[in-house]
Amino acid sequence: MNHHDKSLLEAMFSAAVDAADPGRAMAPVLPPHPKGKTVVIGAGKGSAQMAAALEHLWEGPLDGLVVTRYGFGADCQQIKVLEASHPVPDSAGFAASQAHIDSLAGLTEDDMVIALISGGGSALLAAPAEGLTLEDEIALNESLLASGAPIGAMNSIRKMTSRVKGGRLALAAHPATVISLIVSDVPGDAPYEVASGPTVPGPGGRDAALTAVRDYNITLPAHVDDFLRTAPEPPNPDDPRFASNQVHIIASATKSLEAAAQTAKAAGFLPAILSDSIEGEAREIAQMHAAIAREIATKNRPFPKPVAILSGGETTVTLRGTPGKGGRNSEFLLAFALAIEGLPDITAMAADTDGIDGSEANAGAFADGQTVTRMRAAGVDPADALARNNAWSAFHAIGALFEPGPTGTNVNDLRVILVR
Repeated sequence: MNHHDKSLLEAMFSAAVDAADPGRAMAPVLPPHPKGKTVVIGAGKGSAQMAAALEHLWEGPLDGLVVTRYGFGADCQQIKVLEASHPVPDSAGFAASQAHIDSLAGLTEDDMVIALISGGGSALLAAPAEGLTLEDEIALNESLLASGAPIGAMNSIRKMTSRVKGGRLALAAHPATVISLIVSDVPGDAPYEVASGPTVPGPGGRDAALTAVRDYNITLPAHVDDFLRTAPEPPNPDDPRFASNQVHIIASATKSLEAAAQTAKAAGFLPAILSDSIEGEAREIAQMHAAIAREIATKNRPFPKPVAILSGGETTVTLRGTPGKGGRNSEFLLAFALAIEGLPDITAMAADTDGIDGSEANAGAFADGQTVTRMRAAGVDPADALARNNAWSAFHAIGALFEPGPTGTNVNDLRVILVR
């Protein structure tokens, strides 16, 4: 792989992550101090770093807690940092949810709650609705993750089966004002979709959830399926108890893509951002990106070389049979590598901006026109690896994984393709 291109891809990733730095993004929207106390709650893969940034910026006492993924913690002096399992919930997340609810008890209209929300909070705030168990929520999440459904469809179901999602956690704080500071990892940056909206109610209800089950052929655990058909509707966004609350998207894929594009431009590449909200099956989205890259490489259109193609959003992976090791970014990139096999002057990276793609320790991987040739030389059949959702193993075999570690933020996926 071209060393200079790889270095540029890493620099573009760093620029995207830096643009989503919670401290820099949070400062302009912090509210004035309330008459009463300030309580902090939060959930997500970036919540601990957001809490540390808030402590640095806030002059005065803070109380409260946040929950993040195991290994994603940060040093905080006043705000307690809990860790739990992601993407499948566990008992630690269940305990963290109850601790959040307890921390909001007895607040008054003189008090203020600052909610630090980022992607991953759906799993980390494990709080099954009355009538369901933690085991039900675990089974539900496993079904959703295997379904290949887009995030909005999954969240419509999660919000019907939770005690905290869909704005319910904010209601637990009433009559205190809730200020939600959100790092968005969802296409379109709808605040009620990030972490399934624990502090922000959104549209939809039972009908939307049942439609998602039908349209995406989602197989729900039997107990959850029965519950969903009679479950109470989530809070209405027009509920007056939300009237004094505020919502701020402080970081998003749009801002990070623009920062990465500027890095590419400074290196002499024409940056071309396709979209910040691409959804769909990872291997199919890869085919579309590969078609554009081939068109540029062979016909110098629709963008003149040298060009950096960028896109964001969140693809999905439908698991087939007994899956191997992977994630949506590594699966995207393996399908992309197969589609550009043999083409020179194309180098690509796909990575999750939180630093973790799937269940392994990599954010994503790198690929070029010789990637699949190197995999075969290493004894790996790339087509078979793709068929078995085993992209991590294929890239690991050739030393092409990208492992920056946890970044402290989460603004969805970054895909970059360089065509010289």
